[in-house]
Amino acid sequence: MIKKLIVSLVGITVIHPSLAAENITLDDIVVTASRVQQSRSSVVGDVTVIDRETIERSGAGSLTDILRSQPGVQIITNGGAGTASSIFLRGTNDQHVVTLIDGLRVNSATLGTTAYESIPLSQIERIEILRGPASSLYGSDAIGGVIQIFTRKGDSEKPLLNAAVGLGSYDTKTAEAGISSGYGNLRYGMNVSSFDTDSFSAKRIRNNAYDKDDDGYRNLSASAFIDLTIKQGHSLGMQFFESKARNHFDNAYNNYSDQILQSYALTSKNQITDSWLSTLKLGMGVDDSESHDKPNTNPASSSYNPQGVSQYRTEQKQITWQNNFNLPLGTLTLAYDRLEQNVNSEANVKTKYKKERNNDSFLASYLLDYDKHSLQLSLREDHNSQFGNYTTGGAGYGYRFSPQWRVTANYGKAFKAPTFNQLYYPNFGDPNLSPEKSDNVEASLRYTGHAWNAGLTIFENRIRNLIEFSGAATTGCTFAGFCPLNVGKAQIQGATLESSWNITDTLLLSGNLTVQAPRDEQNDQLLTRRSNRYGAINLLHTWGDLQWGAETTGASTRYNNAANTKVMSGYMLVNLTANYRLNPEWKLEARANNIFDKNYVLAYTGNTATSVPYNTAGSNIFIGLRYQMKP
Repeated sequence: MIKKLIVSLVGITVIHPSLAAENITLDDIVVTASRVQQSRSSVVGDVTVIDRETIERSGAGSLTDILRSQPGVQIITNGGAGTASSIFLRGTNDQHVVTLIDGLRVNSATLGTTAYESIPLSQIERIEILRGPASSLYGSDAIGGVIQIFTRKGDSEKPLLNAAVGLGSYDTKTAEAGISSGYGNLRYGMNVSSFDTDSFSAKRIRNNAYDKDDDGYRNLSASAFIDLTIKQGHSLGMQFFESKARNHFDNAYNNYSDQILQSYALTSKNQITDSWLSTLKLGMGVDDSESHDKPNTNPASSSYNPQGVSQYRTEQKQITWQNNFNLPLGTLTLAYDRLEQNVNSEANVKTKYKKERNNDSFLASYLLDYDKHSLQLSLREDHNSQFGNYTTGGAGYGYRFSPQWRVTANYGKAFKAPTFNQLYYPNFGDPNLSPEKSDNVEASLRYTGHAWNAGLTIFENRIRNLIEFSGAATTGCTFAGFCPLNVGKAQIQGATLESSWNITDTLLLSGNLTVQAPRDEQNDQLLTRRSNRYGAINLLHTWGDLQWGAETTGASTRYNNAANTKVMSGYMLVNLTANYRLNPEWKLEARANNIFDKNYVLAYTGNTATSVPYNTAGSNIFIGLRYQMKP
């Protein structure tokens, strides 16, 4: 089945249809690729844009649902809704992606990952995915790329209302509502949403009662903004996002975890001269997680925890002062970023710690789009209180040799600072760990026509000082075989093919295929949970007020361990979507996932003979009703 899928992808050279319009619309404005607003047609990097219309048309139930079918993206989940999710971008580790919400980091500094499962699609207006190293623009962690999420904001002075409700399998219930408006020089808006599901057992276990129960999830989230134009060219804005979630997980004691994600900021934009725009942002990102389990009241135990509560809180204060200068040719950007990270970790009374580190960085970049030529240069210096100084740079060039054909090439250096757990976790961390480093080269060829569009990107990423958890026990780490060490080297070579074909004005065929070799250089084994091939095919048909689609996603064999002995077979999933517009403001939506009830595995609980797979959803459906007031 996998071979047939891959052959089909190669044969028709297509991309995921729900994104086809965004990938081929050249007047899109992209921010993430350069930190400066630029036309999609002039972007040198490898970028995907997902707008609100695409999100609603897909019928996806979560952020990971819509990301899993994008070029170069693989998703791992440890069970159903609300369970931990990981993103592997172009074969890099899940800690190698910078994720921003409205320009702010909200990741866990202890784990080094972002809780994608706690970011509801109902709060998202737009997603931009930048594949490839971006430390020269965003600093530490951007070895694989950047995912930037923009929360919903209206752009009209007239009051605009939106609302939606839905019901689905696993006793899933959703509701959302929002308003945006303006008065004179003032714009404002607010959105709230809820998600509740009984879900299913996180682990695929049949022989005990307490692990077979459903592991439910609920989420309540809100976002708001207010922007005031003080005078022409000068504005002041405030933004806020919060997500509160509770997720139950398998254990004999009805354990659960509570998680809060927050981001809020104050932004001042000032057009000082006709050619000088200054933007100052002061913000905070918070990841606060509490795990509730049965108390261990034995003082002699290494896991002694009389409260039965483990707490992990990350606070990241962020200051950005960016200045864009429009030159006779191109745009020069000079920026200062400060990141203050504070963590409070308390898994039990014997393993709690509080730590902080600060990072000051200075950025200079240049962007040029002139005639047939595009150029992007960037240089960044990071000064970190824990690991010292690190310099990164990037260079990209694009040439349009006809109205339809364009070629680009990029080189970038990137790095990732060790997480707080890797550095300081009692009886585990090593404060002498060095940052991981990478060098990446890539080249792309793209064709943009009236009915057919295609792109091919070839890349190679070499990562050094890769942190692996295989060290022997020492006086600092008592977990033999799992101690962090800077010993790894990885080489990731690959290519991403994407295309779309408007067969008729109402029928669109599209898809993507990524072929890669993410390997450990020491033993030539595949990196854990990553496949050599994965992709998607989608057919989208519009018939009057009815729009329906069929999408297929698949991946080849993966391994749950570094030795490549714990095998996870390849799989292919088929989903159906449909929406029917009742009138200009009301719309019915429906989605059927995994219609052939495929039994597949994305991750195991461990690598021993007794390890079991984390569960994945079987066939399920969702039906919703959406209202959108027209301006």
